[in-house]
This record gives sequence, structure tokens and C-alpha cells, in this order.
Amino acid sequence: MTDNDEISPAHSNGDEARVFAFIAVLLFPLLAITLVGGYGFIVWMLHTFMGPPGSPL
Repeated sequence: MTDNDEISPAHSNGDEARVFAFIAVLLFPLLAITLVGGYGFIVWMLHTFMGPPGSPL
């Protein structure tokens, strides 16, 4: 074992770029769509069962 083996990082820059691309292109957009869609669904269901917001006049 040489001294370089101990100092070298466990992952290369290519791995780091692939993980960043996965997070930026797939994970965050899918999470955003899921969260916004889930919130919209919850609001829609609340309006279905409780009626729209506002005064009952």
C-alpha cells in the first residue's frame, strides 16, 4: 500500500457529477411534483367533505 492510496478520495469526480445530475434532474423535480400534488389533493378532499372556505351565506 502506498501513501497515495490512503489520501485518495473514495469517490471520483465522475461519481459526484452523476449523483448531482440524479438529484438535480430526477429527485428534486419528482419530490416537488409529489409534494405539490399531494397538498393539492388534500385541499381538494377537504373542500369535497367540508365545503369551500368562506362564510356560509
